[in-house]
Amino acid sequence: MLEDRTPTAFSPTEWPTAYPRRYAVVDVETTGLARDDRIISAAVYRLDARGEVEDHWYTLVNPERDPGPVWIHGLTSEALEGAPLFQDVAQEFADRLDGRVLVAHNAVFDWQMIAREYARAKREAPVRQRLCTIALSKELALPLPNHKLESLAAHFGVVQRRAHHALDDARVLAEAFRPSLRAAAAGGVRLPLHECRPLTEWQDRPAPRIGQQATGPGGYRPTSWRPARKRPACPYPNPGRYEDGKRLKQGMRIAFSGDTSIERELLEDRATEAGLHVATSISRLTSLLVTNDPDSGTSKVVKARQFGTPVVDEAAFGQLLRDVEPTARQ
Repeated sequence: MLEDRTPTAFSPTEWPTAYPRRYAVVDVETTGLARDDRIISAAVYRLDARGEVEDHWYTLVNPERDPGPVWIHGLTSEALEGAPLFQDVAQEFADRLDGRVLVAHNAVFDWQMIAREYARAKREAPVRQRLCTIALSKELALPLPNHKLESLAAHFGVVQRRAHHALDDARVLAEAFRPSLRAAAAGGVRLPLHECRPLTEWQDRPAPRIGQQATGPGGYRPTSWRPARKRPACPYPNPGRYEDGKRLKQGMRIAFSGDTSIERELLEDRATEAGLHVATSISRLTSLLVTNDPDSGTSKVVKARQFGTPVVDEAAFGQLLRDVEPTARQ
């Protein structure tokens, strides 16, 4: 059993009433890291308000495509052939997430993969908030050498048995989250909770065919499971920053941060089609930042504040896209 290094003797009145009541510690293994990649296994540990385990669940998922980096997750096409499709486990997965804060190590990645799978299945994941244990460890100022799960586990004396196996990674994270949560409660730390916006629009691209997967780094070709997406150069000059109450102009540099209800690439495609320049980072030349969470503290939001870059939410940006002012080409 894990030996707690943090205070545990909390009375009901001492436990922060503002903290969530229930958590779902999640880990997913995937065919890769890109928007078109798929979940191949998933695990959920359900926890109560104080981080105590209620139950756990695990499933393989047939991605209907090449499984990707087998040497990392160990799941071959043969192992996944008889596994259920995501739509077959979507309801049970949803039942275990419903009404809980999703907790994950690098929670943005796990949430985005889950949201995309539900969007493909024409459903909505019942998740409204997430908590990243990397962000929590920073809030607690834990003396970690890096932000890997193995370092967090070692700090709290949790033993990893099968790294990159969804069930064991979820177990390890659940055991490390419990003392982290108690340390936060003891120190009056505000939990780094972020809103999750389920995808309302999704468009699939052709997936890589199922074939003989690579069995080691020597046979791995990155483009076989992490397709690149290159956009044409914007043909319009940058007219400068967006001004509140006015129209967007062709050539303006637009950056996005955080969850969007429309799948990010679709939103970026619409901006490009309107003659805007989609930027991947924030600089003094950025015309506008689109984010639904202006208080998130992401690097883009922080830089936007530093540079005085205007910020609007997704809904406002959608309205602005309807009437973009033409600009002469360069």
